[in-house]
Amino acid sequence: MIRLSTRLVEGAVAANMVCSGKSDLLARLSVIAAENYFLDSHAVLEGMVERERLGPTGFGGGTAIPHCKVSGIDMPVAVFARLSKPVPYDAVDDEPVDLVCALISPAQDGASHLRALAEVSRLFRDEKFRAQLRGAADSAAMFAVLTLSEERDAA
Repeated sequence: MIRLSTRLVEGAVAANMVCSGKSDLLARLSVIAAENYFLDSHAVLEGMVERERLGPTGFGGGTAIPHCKVSGIDMPVAVFARLSKPVPYDAVDDEPVDLVCALISPAQDGASHLRALAEVSRLFRDEKFRAQLRGAADSAAMFAVLTLSEERDAA
C-alpha cells in the first residue's frame, strides 16, 4: 500500500483556506502544489479544470478529490486543504465542500494514480477521520492527523 505521507509535505496542508468558489479553490490548490512540489501551477490548474469537465470530483460528506496528471514529477503528490467556509462543488451528494485533497500524478502514470485516489477516498469515507481534520487547530495539526492515521492503520 502506498502511504499518503510519502506524497504529502507539511507545506502542502492548508487549514482555514478562504475561497470564493470552486474555481478559486482549484487555483489556490494549484499554487500550493507549485510552491511545494516545484510544478507549473498553470499546468496543474488546467489539468484539474479539464478533469472537472469530465465530471465533478466532489466525493460526498463535504469532501472533494480534484486530480490531474502533469509532467515533471515521478510519483503522485497531494495538497490537503480545509476551507474556512464550505463552497458549492457539484458533489455527488450536492453538499458543499470543506475538505479537499488534490492529487497530482505523473503524466504517464496510471496505476499509482489510481492507488492514490483509492487511498484518499478510503480516508474520506471515514467519518471519524473527517471529524479529526475538521477539528484540527491548524495546518500542523492537520498534517499530524493525516500522518498519524497511517500509523494507526498499520498497527
